[in-house]
Amino acid sequence: MSRLLLTWRSPMVGQALMVIAELILVLVLCFYGLDPNDQWQWESIGYRTGYIATAQLPLVVLLAGKRNIIAWFTGSSYERLNWLHRWVARILFLTVTIHMGFWFTNWARYDYIKIQLATNPIVQRGFAAWFILLWIVLSSLAPIRRWNYELFVIQHVITFVGFLITVYLHLPAELKLWVWVPVAFFLFDRVFRACATLVVNVSLLNKPPTTLAPKATFECLSGNTTRITINNPRFKWEPGQHVFLSCHGLAPLQAHPFTIASLPADGKLEFLVKSKSGSTRKFFRHAEESRGLPPASSNKCHDKSVILEGPYGRIRPLRQFDSVFLIAGSSGATFTVPLMRDIVSNWMVNTQGRFDTSNPLLPSSKCAATRFIRFVWVIRSRSQYTWFASELETVNATVTQLKNASHKVEVEMSIYITCDENLEAINTSSGRNIVLEGKDPEAYGGTPCTPQDNRLEYVSEKAKDSVMSVDSGSSDPRMEASAATSCGPNGACCCMETVEDEAEALESGRQCHCHCGVDSIEPAKERIGPIQSFESEKHSSGTSSSDEKIETMHWDYPPIPLISGRPEPRRLIRETLEQAYGESAVVVCGPQGLVDDVRRSVVYLSDDRAVHKGTGAQGIYLHTESFGY
Repeated sequence: MSRLLLTWRSPMVGQALMVIAELILVLVLCFYGLDPNDQWQWESIGYRTGYIATAQLPLVVLLAGKRNIIAWFTGSSYERLNWLHRWVARILFLTVTIHMGFWFTNWARYDYIKIQLATNPIVQRGFAAWFILLWIVLSSLAPIRRWNYELFVIQHVITFVGFLITVYLHLPAELKLWVWVPVAFFLFDRVFRACATLVVNVSLLNKPPTTLAPKATFECLSGNTTRITINNPRFKWEPGQHVFLSCHGLAPLQAHPFTIASLPADGKLEFLVKSKSGSTRKFFRHAEESRGLPPASSNKCHDKSVILEGPYGRIRPLRQFDSVFLIAGSSGATFTVPLMRDIVSNWMVNTQGRFDTSNPLLPSSKCAATRFIRFVWVIRSRSQYTWFASELETVNATVTQLKNASHKVEVEMSIYITCDENLEAINTSSGRNIVLEGKDPEAYGGTPCTPQDNRLEYVSEKAKDSVMSVDSGSSDPRMEASAATSCGPNGACCCMETVEDEAEALESGRQCHCHCGVDSIEPAKERIGPIQSFESEKHSSGTSSSDEKIETMHWDYPPIPLISGRPEPRRLIRETLEQAYGESAVVVCGPQGLVDDVRRSVVYLSDDRAVHKGTGAQGIYLHTESFGY
């Protein structure tokens, strides 16, 4: 819990201004024309604040719904309004407290508070409503909310129903309508979502009818991650959207939001789910159990029926920007990879008459004005590249095809890797294969169920001599509690240094300094440099014991550089902006530290370049997505 308490973050400037404006409006409505210092007006203030508090109930409920008119009018989505829901509820609590405070102050002159609480039912119900609202506000604070989100949701709904009941009993007859309005909003949201869920899941309402609910396959991947696949989904979605997935056969009465990692043209829904606790851990264990079974047995016994709700989420179309910068940490690539694939697919649309339309990256009928894409992905283990190996290879192949046809488009990609104990490679006759040998991959962010036959194409000759490792927890070294966090399990070295110049690092083969102490393995010089065999080193090092599992993975390198150290978002974003001919978009998805670093970088660069201030610097659109609730 103490660690959770350290995760509190102050709101952004824009959010703070909106909250302050709401607070000022409410206070003005409460006290306009009344004098708080006049004891004969305390009763009037008590009535006024009660009316204003009651009038805020519809807004609180409206902002809480997943299908609400405010999100529709603002072109946003529920998750981007949820912070406002919490702050409006806190202002409601403040208003109710002022309402109760002035009544108590008025009664205190006659020592009448205890008598009112003991004998007046209206006062009793009002005090009960205030106490319930106090609990709702406290339990909604981030540390408590994140401690057990499933428990939070259940108690949140129950206590709010209790709050509405006590408020209804507390209010006079002429104000009870203000309770039925939020009840109507709540029921509309639930009914609409239920109908949409039926359309998405019950195949009898679709053509052709097959089963009553979609079937999902579960596959375990490296990094304690589960790939959930649903073939032939019954709805369309946009890149960057998410759905709520329920699998009652594994995790009853739970629904969690997962970003869709595929495009509609793929003919399937894919989710990459990190195993944490609760239902995500159950998904991963189920995937482990089904691994290695015959296909017929696996399909019969281990495919599970799921229920989908959505899609939700909205992002401004990136096709309208000249340059797009995408950066993700770990599973945040489920958000950025589809966005990149969508733009590249639309590049192909522009040349549809000259290229084979069977290309898997051709799902859209919309054109793209984008000219340049910069893609950065920070992962903990090299094996995690297999999550999107085929997608990234297809993107590179498509871009190469377009450039060969004299189309002026460009995609630059980089991968920053950490906690990979052995990162050397052997040079084969083709110069494209490497061998990864080490201890149990589970100790370095991988899992024993990592597929052994993944083939990753390596194209970048420049990156071949600069294979290193990195940490993805946060792009800001100040976010780390101590240097010990740079050490992985069993003393594995994780590079914590920030790469100030990516091109220089690739050219020079810069060494990474390990902070793991004398008991750790030797870092950079054994991991950086020309591709070479370390087969003999493994047998001569004497680090392997009889009970340690030694595995060999045969891969080809990806067609993008593998870089040691943390990325420097400010420099990378600046490079993207400086080559842009028009407006640019910056999209980040990952840990909160990475998101905050990118947000600060965009603000700094916007001021530094004097965007839209006569310098000719074009505008920057920023979209952020972070992990958590």
